[in-house]
Amino acid sequence: MKSPQTVLIRPLLTEKNLLAKERRNTLAFEVAPSANKIDVARAVEAAFGAKVEAVRIVNALGKWKRMGRTEGRRPDRKKAYVTLKKGQKPVEYFEGM
Repeated sequence: MKSPQTVLIRPLLTEKNLLAKERRNTLAFEVAPSANKIDVARAVEAAFGAKVEAVRIVNALGKWKRMGRTEGRRPDRKKAYVTLKKGQKPVEYFEGM
């Protein structure tokens, strides 16, 4: 089994994700590119001690950016949206990890 620290890279703390955390009990994380839904669910359960109901994964492609004449590309990343089961206490990101 992979450790939670290698699967979950960082929590995504945006206004939209914080509202989803409060209203729908959904957490957002940037995850390792090789992680799948089962790895993410096990990592969240191990790191935070919360029961997972569903996991959605999104592959976000990096944008092309220009600086004068040179072109570059931001790196691709994988995001996971984890929905916790009803009745679970709210997760505090910086306590468990």
